[in-house]
Amino acid sequence: MGILERIAEIEREMNRTQKNKATEYHLGLLKGKLAKLRAELIEPKSSGPKGDGFDVKRSGDARVALIGFPSVGKSTLLSTITETEAAVSNIDFTTLQATPGRWEHRGA
Repeated sequence: MGILERIAEIEREMNRTQKNKATEYHLGLLKGKLAKLRAELIEPKSSGPKGDGFDVKRSGDARVALIGFPSVGKSTLLSTITETEAAVSNIDFTTLQATPGRWEHRGA
């Protein structure tokens, strides 16, 4: 059953249901479902592939994130400082996933 059919079914049930104190809760639930379906109709759920997750053990004194425009050297800096293997290329959006790294500074 598609979204449009489910919306039509909920609207029919709302029209059949008498409006009184005993049915207020039921009508409220139906209105909530209707709002969700209409929102999903406007913006469908993205079911694209999820990125690989990672876990970094907490250690050290600070955490740093490198954020910036494409092709400015974030991955090159990360690879140089932390001795990790981050994908580096002249093409925009080469690094699509977060790359964790660890930098030892003065034995900390």
